[in-house]
Amino acid sequence: MPTSIKNNQLLPDIDATDKALLRLLQNDARISITELAERVHLSATPCARRVKRLEELGIIKGYHTQTDAEKLGYPLAIFIAISMDRHTAERFAQFEARIQSFDEVISCSIVTGRSEDYLIKVRVRDMAHYEEFLLHRLNRIEGVAQVHTSFELREVFNRSVV
Repeated sequence: MPTSIKNNQLLPDIDATDKALLRLLQNDARISITELAERVHLSATPCARRVKRLEELGIIKGYHTQTDAEKLGYPLAIFIAISMDRHTAERFAQFEARIQSFDEVISCSIVTGRSEDYLIKVRVRDMAHYEEFLLHRLNRIEGVAQVHTSFELREVFNRSVV
């Protein structure tokens, strides 16, 4: 299995065919191996081997259904920057465990370059739902010192890395 070294990390060599497979699977994870193979000009067996290799390397982490949040009744997307009162491993671990329990939170990242420690993205039904989430759940997590809210006007695009 060929690899290359970048920033002192071993990286698997991914060729143009692997990238084409990843793009096709990102657009339609339900595509059959036969159709996938035809689109990248391989026979089914080598195509299936490549997909299995990408899975084993952890490049393909799973398959999921992409839903339309608005059609499910969650039209408001909100970015919330969160500052913690203390910067300890225990405080961060406690926050991260708690924030994962909220269904409204669709992503959470530790960030740098700003005064806040975390940036989360939340989906809610309406302003009343957001108020309940903010005042009765988020602000009650031990260690949350400050929050700054930005409402998403429109998502321009959202894609994965290939």
